[in-house]
This record gives sequence, structure tokens and C-alpha cells, in this order.
Amino acid sequence: MPITHAIHDREGESHGTNPAPLKVLFLMGYFPSVSTTFIFNQLTGLLDMGHDVSIVALKRSPDRVIHPLVRAYELPRRARYINIPRNRIVRILKALFLFFTRFPAGPAMILKSLNVARYKKDALNLNLFYYVLPFLGRKYDIIHCHFGPNGIIGAYLKTLGVAAKIITTFYGYDLTRLPRENPAAYALLFKQGSLFLPICDVFRQALLELGCPARRITVHPVGIDTQTFLPATDRNDTTDIHILTVANFVEKKGYAYALAAVARVMAAHKNLYYLICGDGHLRSQLEDQAEQLNIAARITFTGKLAGDELARLYARAHIFLLPSVTAADGDQEGTPTVLLEAQSMGLPVISSWHSGIPEIVRDGKTGILNREKDVDGIAASLETLVSRPELRREMGRAGREFVMRNFDIKDLNNRLALIYRQAVRGG
Repeated sequence: MPITHAIHDREGESHGTNPAPLKVLFLMGYFPSVSTTFIFNQLTGLLDMGHDVSIVALKRSPDRVIHPLVRAYELPRRARYINIPRNRIVRILKALFLFFTRFPAGPAMILKSLNVARYKKDALNLNLFYYVLPFLGRKYDIIHCHFGPNGIIGAYLKTLGVAAKIITTFYGYDLTRLPRENPAAYALLFKQGSLFLPICDVFRQALLELGCPARRITVHPVGIDTQTFLPATDRNDTTDIHILTVANFVEKKGYAYALAAVARVMAAHKNLYYLICGDGHLRSQLEDQAEQLNIAARITFTGKLAGDELARLYARAHIFLLPSVTAADGDQEGTPTVLLEAQSMGLPVISSWHSGIPEIVRDGKTGILNREKDVDGIAASLETLVSRPELRREMGRAGREFVMRNFDIKDLNNRLALIYRQAVRGG
């Protein structure tokens, strides 16, 4: 029987038992990246339930900001890194050394990883050899691959003899940009994967269109800790009004349209300020745009923040703005975690009819959605919320209730553990 949305029980409740802990491996790209808070929320929740969770990442994250959960749970102690050298000569020399030192731990898996006749360039370039090393001599019940490309690695691991259920969660670019570049990218994954967990129904449909077996798909949303992101009680004690955006400085976040709309509304409201939390390659471009619009003096670029610092920034804000767009290369959002955090803290949000966002923002109830790149619509939405404090409070209350009811991480993590158990049982 396929896993469906009908899984609501807490782990063990349906049978009145305390099932044995699961041994779970999270396969990630970069660790510990502050941008993957939604993964840390799952990982630490599973640890709290008593499951044994470890991490394998392709690379160590260059982020200087470390999420508090990473420190509190000492997650780096649970992490190992694949670290494939870019330089071909270094890659070969390192592989020779590792071959002789690690061969006794898994001769069959190592030899399979070097089978050029079967795996062609993936064996010839030694990628499979490096992928398999962290798994030699180790057994897992579940390998949970976060993002589609890591699911492809999981599929290869399955063919190499790793005895575990392969589960893949899809978050955004992996179902929007990547399939455009290579429509057959997930062919092996769809054959080898046990379960596929898109974070929204839009992505469920995308998986079906790519040929993923329907019986192995279930939507499992991103969640947040609603007891960490609590509404501020003194938000309206000031005459100044702060708009907030929390996002990396990349095209799909829609910053160019946000700045243009904010500039229009600032012209009529001298008490309006814009807080921008994030970083990325577009920073200098956005700073230049703010100068050209003559609003730079009323914008604060905070850099990346996490934990209590980020919660304090939400508490300082009155309106949350994220006008997401489809990037030129096809990259799209999934369901941005920051929209859940903002609503949980009682903020009305302004965003877009884009990807899975309408599944996590109730248009007209918890926020306002506009067409992509619609500067006029964004500006009108801002004007409405700036001018109507009672509407801000009403939407804020509704948003808090909506997120608590549908996206609380504790409820979703209990559901995830049940999904794991059903997968292990062969469901």
C-alpha cells in the first residue's frame, strides 16, 4: 500500500509500541549550510525521537554563519565528507592511496564502483569510487537524499550494494531547472528509489510528468519550530514601519522587483524602512539599484543571520516581502521556509503566485500574492498593508494559526518517522 497523506499518527501510537530506533543517513550537498535550516529541523527532530542519524555531505559549507542547531546538537561530529578533488591528477593519486587503505572494508563495492563497462564515465572519472567510500562497512535502514542530484548518488549507491531504502526529497531547482538541462537525469533514481518526497503538490505533479511512479510519491512539506518563531508583542509600539526580506541574493528571490516596488511606497511614507537579510553574488547589483532609486539610506543590509538574531529581525518587522520569480534558467522556489517563519511570527506576507508558494500562503487571509515581476501589484499590496495596521494584525494572527496547524515541525517529523518505518517494512 503506498504512503499517502493519511499518515497522521505519532510514531508508535497506532500499535501502542515503542519501535526500535532507526539508523538513518542524510545525504547532502554542503554541510553545515545555514540555508538548509529545513534539513536541520528534520535531522534534530529525529535525534530527539531517539533515532541514530548521521550525515554524508559532498563538501564542507563555506558559510561563516553557523545555525544554532548545528552547535547545540554537535552535528559536525555526525558528518563525513566525500570531497572529490577537482584536479584530475590529485584525484587519481588520492584514489590510489584510498584504494589500498580502504579495500579490505568493502572489496565488492569498491570493485563495482570501478566497473567502467557498466558505469562508463561515472566510474572512469572515479566519482563512484569516492561516493562509496563513506559507506564501506556501514549499514543503514534509510538513506535520505536531500535534493534530486543527491538522490542520483543514492541510486548509484543502491546499485553498488548499499543495503538501504533510498528516499529523496525534492526542494526546488532539482525539479525546475535540472530537468530542463537533462530530461533523463532521474531515470536511474526512479528505478532504484524507494520513495520520493516532494515538498508541495506542484512538485508531485512535476515528478509524475517526469515519469516517477505515482505509488512511490507522497508530499511531505517543510516545517518549522513554531515555538521558536513566536509573534512579537511590541511590534506596533513604533511609528516606523519595517519591511523585511530574508533570502539569498539570487535571481529567483525577486529582489529587483521588491526594490522597485518599495521605492514607490517609500515616496509616500517617510516612516518606511526596508531590512534585507541575506548574501550572495547579486549583492553589489542590489546595492547599486538601491542607490539609483534614492532609497539606500532607508535600507539595511544585515548579511546572513540565524537563530535568535534572525528571530529578533522578524520581531522588528511589520511586513514580510518575498516576490519570487522564475529565473532565466528555469530555477524556481519550492516552498520558502522564510514564509513559514514570518507567518509563524505573526507577520503578513507579500509574495507571488509562484511554484508551491500558494500552498503555504493563503491569499487574502495570511498574505497577498501577486503575479511574478508585477511591480505595480507588489507596490499596491505594500501600500494596503502599510496603510492598514488592523489588516496587518488580522493577517498575522491568521498566518500564525495556519502554520501551527499545518507546518509544525514536530508533527511533520513524527509523520516522517512513520514514512521511514513503512518504507523499511516494504510499504
